[in-house]
Amino acid sequence: MSWTLITNDDGIDAPGLHALAAAAVAAGQRVVVAAPEEQSSGAGASLMTRQRNGRVPVRRHKLAGLDGVPAYGVAAQPAFIAFAALRGWFDEPPALVLSGINEGANLGHAIAHSGTVGAALTAGRLGARALAVSLDTDGTPDGVEPGWAVAAGMLPGMLQLLAGTPARTVLTLNVPDRPAAELLELRVATLASKGRVEFRVNNVDGEQLGVHTVTLAGAVEPGSDVALLAAGHPTLTAVRSVAEDPTLPLAELLSAAYAR
Repeated sequence: MSWTLITNDDGIDAPGLHALAAAAVAAGQRVVVAAPEEQSSGAGASLMTRQRNGRVPVRRHKLAGLDGVPAYGVAAQPAFIAFAALRGWFDEPPALVLSGINEGANLGHAIAHSGTVGAALTAGRLGARALAVSLDTDGTPDGVEPGWAVAAGMLPGMLQLLAGTPARTVLTLNVPDRPAAELLELRVATLASKGRVEFRVNNVDGEQLGVHTVTLAGAVEPGSDVALLAAGHPTLTAVRSVAEDPTLPLAELLSAAYAR
């Protein structure tokens, strides 16, 4: 019987993870939850682990409201968890990997650095269908609980969509943090050339680096995930893992370089 892995990069205690798992169970999925023991945002598709005596520690958890759902905290990055699930951890690999719900949107080509998306891309590379879900909490007021239930409420439609896609399909869904009645229609989006913010690094004193985020200004590409999400649309984008670049005439460039 096929089953679904739920993971994330915010850690095993993250409320978005629990909301996604509960939505998957309510939709009739056979679920196993496995997520990093610690916050792992920005991990991308890293397979780093924290091993002890050559083994990766795994600890059982009980998740509130999810009695009977196996849950594991793993001393590893989310992409490793997807990798392990698809490469021998369990008696059979998952047919579907759901990653999230991430606290914060994952937008533009900056998704390359997202642990949430990295887990989904790793799953797709290894043959499973996968969905990364992110909630745009950047504007959520302090002290206000983000709308996990609104993002989780989109899962049944996503499951129906994924059921009709080929193996290795990877989708990334971004949801505005607003009441369900205020969401605009779901839109297919391109990836913006940049995200909404980017990291900047400065040399503090020759031995330390300062890291800070900068909100990007200027025109936003129409139809991109950044533009549509800002307008209030949930956005859906099909993405893929590393692939060759057929636009670069590498053979010709190589021949010319060595002819000198």
